[in-house]
Amino acid sequence: MDGVVLAAGEGTRMRPLTADRPKGLVDVAGQPLVSYAFDALVSVGVDRLVVVVGYRGEDVVDHYGDSYRGTPIVYVRQDERLGTAHALQQALSVADPPLVVMNGDNVCRANLDAVVRRHRVTDAAATLLIESVSREQARQTGVVETGAEGRVTGLVEKPDDPPSTLVTRGFYAFDDAIGPAIDEVAPSARGEYELADAVDRLVRTGHRVETVELEGWCRNVNDPEDRAAVTERLP
Repeated sequence: MDGVVLAAGEGTRMRPLTADRPKGLVDVAGQPLVSYAFDALVSVGVDRLVVVVGYRGEDVVDHYGDSYRGTPIVYVRQDERLGTAHALQQALSVADPPLVVMNGDNVCRANLDAVVRRHRVTDAAATLLIESVSREQARQTGVVETGAEGRVTGLVEKPDDPPSTLVTRGFYAFDDAIGPAIDEVAPSARGEYELADAVDRLVRTGHRVETVELEGWCRNVNDPEDRAAVTERLP
C-alpha cells in the first residue's frame, strides 16, 4: 500500500520561516513538519511513500533522499499549485491504489489505523477521517454531508454556508476510482482542483464513501500560531 503525502505548498502564511526552505522542512518540536506525516503513514503500514513536492522541492529530496526510516520514498512534482486534487493526480502517475493520502502539514495523534481497517473491510471507494467542529471552522475546510444512517451524500470545499459541521481531517484512503473522479473535476471558484470535489464526484456517481470519526487530535500547521499550538501538545 502506497502512502501519498501532499507537500507542494509554498507556505506563505509561515513566512519568514519559509523564505529559505519549503514548509515541510520547518522545524516543529524538533523535527521537520513533513516528518510527522511520514511517521503517521509508516505507522499504518504503508510500503512506500509517494511525496508530492513543489516549492523548493529539491530541498525535501536532498533532506530525505530515497527512504525514510527504512521505507522507500518516490517523489513527484507539482510545478503549478492547482489544488489538492491536482496534487494527488500527479502522485497517481506512480502510486498504486488502494492507497492512503495525508496532507503534509497535518500533525495527528489519532486513530488513523481505523481508517485503513475500515477501508479494507468495505467496498468503499473512499474512507475519510472526519471530525465535528464549529460552523466557523467548517467554513475553512472540506465539509461532509450525510444522510440516513450517516451515509455520505456529498462534500463541499470551504462553503460560506456549511451544510453540516462534519469536516475532513486531511487523512484519506482511496481505491482506484479516485483517478477517474479527479479527471472529471472542474476548477473551483478559487481556480483550484479540490480533493473534496473529487470525493463528491465519487458519491454522485454511485460509489460508496465511508467515514471514521476522529479519536484524538489532528491539526494543520498553517501559520506560526498553529506551529506553537502543536509544539505545546506534542510530548
